[in-house]
Amino acid sequence: MSTGSVEVVYRGIFQKTLAKNICRGIVFAARKEGRIGIAFGRYGDSPERNGIPAKQFAVVADTEEELEEYLSRYEPDNNDVTIVTDDTLCKGIESWAWYGLQPINKLLKEGGTLLVTSTRSTESLIGDIHRKEEPYNLATVKSSASFSGLWVYKDDHTDVRLLGALARVAPHIISLDSIVAAINEPKKNAAKEASARKAHDQIASTAIGPDNGNDAVPFKFELPGWKKMEECLVIRGVGARQQVPGWEGGHVPARNPTFKKFTTRTMRPVINFDTCTKCTICWLQCPDTCFDITPDGYYDANMEACCGCGICEAVCPVDKCITMVNEEAFRDHRSQWEMWHKDKQAYAAWLSEKTADQPARSHGFHHPGQYAEEIANEPR
Repeated sequence: MSTGSVEVVYRGIFQKTLAKNICRGIVFAARKEGRIGIAFGRYGDSPERNGIPAKQFAVVADTEEELEEYLSRYEPDNNDVTIVTDDTLCKGIESWAWYGLQPINKLLKEGGTLLVTSTRSTESLIGDIHRKEEPYNLATVKSSASFSGLWVYKDDHTDVRLLGALARVAPHIISLDSIVAAINEPKKNAAKEASARKAHDQIASTAIGPDNGNDAVPFKFELPGWKKMEECLVIRGVGARQQVPGWEGGHVPARNPTFKKFTTRTMRPVINFDTCTKCTICWLQCPDTCFDITPDGYYDANMEACCGCGICEAVCPVDKCITMVNEEAFRDHRSQWEMWHKDKQAYAAWLSEKTADQPARSHGFHHPGQYAEEIANEPR
């Protein structure tokens, strides 16, 4: 055995309890082996707002000295395993405590494992994940995203399934026997034990090399040295609007060029401009000012600024003029209005494809019996 760490990346609030249970489960299992561990959140207060990517960590060591040495860093940056609780996070994450868009595998050590809950194929997921110079492994637990909420926990065995899979891909951190012992304390739970064992036996990893993945360059920055820092806190002003070629007569609000909100999104709005009445309600109600006014008076959601809250769909008075679609159906952030303006027939076909048969995604408890219904339909 040796010191090892696990990073859990999750959707703030929606999956807070899930992430906590995974990390606590790792530490409880480690104690079954006479080892020491600690679980902690990346944040200490309440910035884990709805959907914002957030992190929890679990570190396991043989001795207190080894654990303290490992924890002396700001955050573990060479994790043995990064667990991704929602596959749309594979596109990259930008936390509430902003430091730029980061690849989901950024803090994964060479030869480590990216463990993702997803019903998608490995090839599909690789297309979202940024390339990494060091080789790593990609493994998936076949499951849809487990959204619950801060106060209501969706006990669909996602936590124990991920723990069982973890024991398979990183046995030096924790063993399956220890995971099972932790699950069955204080009371034996045969169903959860079976889920953990099944995930352990079924999980398989695929080796990913530097040539595989999304080749987009994530945002990078350099912190100023003390000689370059100014005498006081300076917040640069942002202008009222941008000048966008071809958009004369429209209005595009100025935005921070490096701050992207799309990593919060699990769904995005798709707009049927043919049925839009230009009523302005989506533009007025959007909490993030993500709608741009086009030269011909339509409202185009900027896909780098949209957080996917779904308010525009809820307030739109025209049936199916705005439809929230699973984020996994998209590979870029193109302007929908520009696509429609260029070729309306092609856009109609694209719109029909994107809004048809998309997997449902919900962000919590909506009606009594909902979780029982969902669990009955979960892939096993």
